[in-house]
Amino acid sequence: MVKKIIKHGNISISYRAIATIAYQSALASYGVVGLANENFTRGISRFFSKDQQSGVVINYENDVLVIDLYVIVEYGTRISSVAKSAANNIKFNVEKLISIPVSEVNVHVRGLRVSDTD
Repeated sequence: MVKKIIKHGNISISYRAIATIAYQSALASYGVVGLANENFTRGISRFFSKDQQSGVVINYENDVLVIDLYVIVEYGTRISSVAKSAANNIKFNVEKLISIPVSEVNVHVRGLRVSDTD
């Protein structure tokens, strides 16, 4: 749970909410066709549910967020451009919506997917 102290009280934001923002931002990024699980064990545990935080790991330390993102990229796109675009999009949206600084977004490319040419 991320806690932010403001003038009139406290605000608590769950990691799940932050991960959902990052998940939706990643899918809206150019060249990202899906998110992958961070490891095999998590993949098995999330097999039966379409979790809105699958492929996103949130760490909160020293009042800043570190986000790890595990993506599947469209075949034929420039991987470095897709990774930079996704990282910038996630950083912008998370900071805009929850007003907590994001120190880094680490994008891990887990695979490539070929689109249908039909």
